[in-house]
Amino acid sequence: MFPIIPANTAAASFPENDEGIFGYGTTGSHTAVTNLVSNAGVVGTDVVGVGTARRYLAATQYGGDKGIFGYGDVYPTSPREISITNLVSNTGVVASDQAATTGTGRRYPAACSYGEDKGIFGFGVGGGVLCSMTNLVSNAGVVSSDVAGVGTAREGAAACEYGGDKGIFGYGNAGAPSITAVTNLVSNAGVVGTDVTGVGTARIIPAACGYGGDKGIFGYGYVSGSLSMTNLVSNAGVVATDVTGVGTARSNLAATQYGGDKGIFGYGDDGSVTAVTNLVSNAGVVGTDVTGVGTARSGLAACSFN
Repeated sequence: MFPIIPANTAAASFPENDEGIFGYGTTGSHTAVTNLVSNAGVVGTDVVGVGTARRYLAATQYGGDKGIFGYGDVYPTSPREISITNLVSNTGVVASDQAATTGTGRRYPAACSYGEDKGIFGFGVGGGVLCSMTNLVSNAGVVSSDVAGVGTAREGAAACEYGGDKGIFGYGNAGAPSITAVTNLVSNAGVVGTDVTGVGTARIIPAACGYGGDKGIFGYGYVSGSLSMTNLVSNAGVVATDVTGVGTARSNLAATQYGGDKGIFGYGDDGSVTAVTNLVSNAGVVGTDVTGVGTARSGLAACSFN
């Protein structure tokens, strides 16, 4: 006997990726090493790096099942900020540097997906100037030219998806000593909204990822020292007050979803570089420290695929 489906019931169509990847960063020296995350949240051993070794970059999924790493810092090479991107296949294979670079080179941008199959890089600092411009990523992994910025120019923000097809940028450094908790919502067409008054502890270089299929979480970061608190994001893009931190306080880490509806925070700086990870349940509960796998590093990025 077939189940009775009530009239006017619409099935949501928000595909969520099953695996993740951490990549790039610094050990004290720039690296391009990557580590895959299984659909059970298990981090794999180091994969030999591909592309330009760098730190302070960002990453997002695109195309429904692929990812892209972009931008970053190659100091002491000049210019230090670059706009190089590297695509990630739906099997987690990182491609060499894309021949064409697009947009303003910068470090400490943030990135997230939107529209179910596209992505957006935004904010950061280039040439010593804080910016709020964005660059859209098509469902084929093509990065657009700069889009005029909306909202507070800042570096060291984080971003994640919410609501299944929208995104949110939050937190960051708007110019010393102006650390902020301001957020900016991204529509399912990739349009960035004006500033929303910040909720929770203002901080820099946290990380963020999706969880639960349609919600998000910001976590960790730095003020006068490393932090471990988190802030949940509802499926309407509303940021909640601080949740007491779990796990090693750290900053300059990365986060990605995995398993379709869960998340993982990993790596970072707790006074020295670390590889520790913390899993996020599909209810947004952060787990205790999991012993790190792979090269300890900070200033890396992460996204989901497959």
